[in-house]
Amino acid sequence: MPSRVQRLAERLQPPGPFRRSFWRSPIRGPWLTAVFGSVLLVGVIAMFLTGLLSYAAYNPDLPENDLTSDKGLLGFYLFPWPTDPVWLYRFTQGLHVLMGLALIPVLLAKLWSVIPKLFDWPPALSPAQALERLSLLLLVGGAVFQFVTGVANIQLWYVFPGDFYSLHFYGAWVFMAAFVVHVVLRLGRMVSALRSRSLRQELRTDTAATQPEPPDPDDLVSPAPAAATISRRGVIGLVGAGSLTLVLLSFGQSIGGPLRRLALLAPRGQVIGDGPNDFQVNKTAAEAGVTAAQAGSGWRLELGGGPAPQLLSRDDLLAMPQHTARLPIACVEGWSTPNQAWTGVRLRDLAGLSGVPEPATVLVESLQEGGAFSVTSLRRNQILDPDALLALRVNGAELSLDHGFPARVIVPANPGVHNTKWVKQMTFKA
Repeated sequence: MPSRVQRLAERLQPPGPFRRSFWRSPIRGPWLTAVFGSVLLVGVIAMFLTGLLSYAAYNPDLPENDLTSDKGLLGFYLFPWPTDPVWLYRFTQGLHVLMGLALIPVLLAKLWSVIPKLFDWPPALSPAQALERLSLLLLVGGAVFQFVTGVANIQLWYVFPGDFYSLHFYGAWVFMAAFVVHVVLRLGRMVSALRSRSLRQELRTDTAATQPEPPDPDDLVSPAPAAATISRRGVIGLVGAGSLTLVLLSFGQSIGGPLRRLALLAPRGQVIGDGPNDFQVNKTAAEAGVTAAQAGSGWRLELGGGPAPQLLSRDDLLAMPQHTARLPIACVEGWSTPNQAWTGVRLRDLAGLSGVPEPATVLVESLQEGGAFSVTSLRRNQILDPDALLALRVNGAELSLDHGFPARVIVPANPGVHNTKWVKQMTFKA
């Protein structure tokens, strides 16, 4: 029997979406919500784990690498990022981005399926219910924030009220905290809902035979359902087709090469140069403020960290033993290039020349003035990898200015922004 508080709340209930009868879809119910929720449960966990790997790949414990310097305990899991296999970062970040895009239709469908709960009246009848609704606010707000900022970053649309890396990092932890609370509170109901109906049977049921689910304790089922205009299998198929379409229009950006032409949702105008230099860049020399004069005949590479600094011209570097490695470039935005043939001087040879043959780190500085990652650090395993180079040529040709002429770093499995272009100084530290 309703309590006095409930009867009063019903009398004061606003019209429209605050009344359960406003929501009339006959397919909305706990089973369909659980289907979308189960997909998100797996997908969100996978995205979170690949996001953590992406953060670890930046070696944020090294100087100049961490844009989230106040991470504290949130960096508990960090480990030295490996250089083998060479495609590791390309795979994990590509998976992170593609999975995020694929989950957008699922997230929207899940929000649609529970939208009546957002208008529950009264908002809370007990402290426990108030806490649950607060967790839902953080969950929905956090999900929208993470997906919107992620998509904006893919499009190189930096309109955030701060640094993307920090916002996305802290936003992920806030969202996951709310996500864990929600899963703990709802997992049992989700499992019961999935068992209440047969997926195979629902996929065989057309619109004419579609019936509402039985009334449920969460009030997702409409008390006054309208006639079905789409079946549950139709909704599942529509959401699946939306996810597949987003993947098909984006995966070429992660695969690179000729398939990038299929990436219709990727930013335009990132393929710069011609011939051997005709592959993607994130930022051109003009955008970075680097001029041909800075990279011209007066350019010198300064090696520091040893007994005395050394200055090397490009001809000096070309006179040193050259090594060629076939390596991709992969960036946090999800794009990557196929393996390019990079030729240059091994970083470990430069470390020896500097007077620090057993370096713990190297600080790499670019001609680019300011901006994120114009100064970065590499750790020991990256410096000593035989395929880690200060590249002077690519695919048998001189580097173009947009690709980092006169010299750039290229390291296996390294995030693209740490493969510093237009290098002017390297300081090795034991």
